Amino acid sequence: MPYSLADLFCGAGGMTLGFVDRRFGGGFECVLGLDNDGASVETHSRNLGGEGVRQNIEDWVKSGRIPNVDVVVGGPPCQGFSLLNRARDGDGRRALWVPYLDAVRQSGARVFVMENVAELYRSPELVDIRAYASRLGFETIAAVLNTADFGVPQTRKRTIVIGWDRARVPGGVRLPTRTHEDFLTKGSRDPALLPWRTVREAIADLPRETIGTEIGKKRTLDLHFGRTPTSKSMARYRAVPPGGNRFDLQKNAPEITPDCWIRKKSGGTDLFGRLWWDRPSVTIRTEFFKPEKGRYLHPEEHRPISHREAARLMGFPDDFRFSGTKIEVARQIGNAVPPPFAGAIARAVKHALEVADREAMNGTKAVEAA
Repeated sequence: MPYSLADLFCGAGGMTLGFVDRRFGGGFECVLGLDNDGASVETHSRNLGGEGVRQNIEDWVKSGRIPNVDVVVGGPPCQGFSLLNRARDGDGRRALWVPYLDAVRQSGARVFVMENVAELYRSPELVDIRAYASRLGFETIAAVLNTADFGVPQTRKRTIVIGWDRARVPGGVRLPTRTHEDFLTKGSRDPALLPWRTVREAIADLPRETIGTEIGKKRTLDLHFGRTPTSKSMARYRAVPPGGNRFDLQKNAPEITPDCWIRKKSGGTDLFGRLWWDRPSVTIRTEFFKPEKGRYLHPEEHRPISHREAARLMGFPDDFRFSGTKIEVARQIGNAVPPPFAGAIARAVKHALEVADREAMNGTKAVEAA
């Protein structure tokens, strides 16, 4: 029987997909996906099975309907820690790890995996999280990992906290083993590792032109739609050369550059930037369809990346079906855990559980023999 899994704050299910889909090395069985966003729950249920629950985690924990599972995964909403949230002090979303860990305890899980933004790693909350987990009987390990090191065509640094029941998984869980490396910058090659996957590898086979402006019905290209840019937007796109950004826009077309960008002489080098073909993408966020939010212009075409291209850069396969409006789907993509990255974590967790089960079985046999 496969190990069972519950995903809290599941979103579209990127973490679950890495754990259950054998293409990513998982093989777990999803029992439940919980989120307070209806479109996300629908996407998760549509693709990953198990019970889909739309509810706030605090209310769900009080309901007593927590299933018994081997592993609990998920991450409290990251905006409370993000550097993009300047008023994050006192943000209630920072405390949602408490009901998360309460759910871990009530589910009887032997392992939990918590994912969040890199800033969590150096926050006082991480100290509190690990202390609370210890009181519940869990040892923990935490690190900031780059998803590009695990086969995702995107540089996305995230804090991963893995906890294991010290009595039932005495050998512990190791961090996932990286499979890829930045040979371009490093200038040398480790023969045991593959080079980082690039934007070209992820999206170059898609049509250069997007198809319409709405979510379509074709199975492979249903998210490869575009926008209807104004003439000024098109002029701005054309003013940015390959690898360029807002500073190139200001140099080539100052008359259509926003005044706020002209006044800001430094910083924001990714704003209105083009992705590079032969590097991983920058971090895909929820508004990747707005180039003023980051380096989200296509490497050559005069447009932002499509939803399909963003999903590819997150590592979602084309057969994964999203539910919701264009904005809801974009939010699901940008907030997801990249499935290949989740798969690497799943392999580490599965190995630890298998070792623990073998040792428990051998111990039982030894007792019986005695």
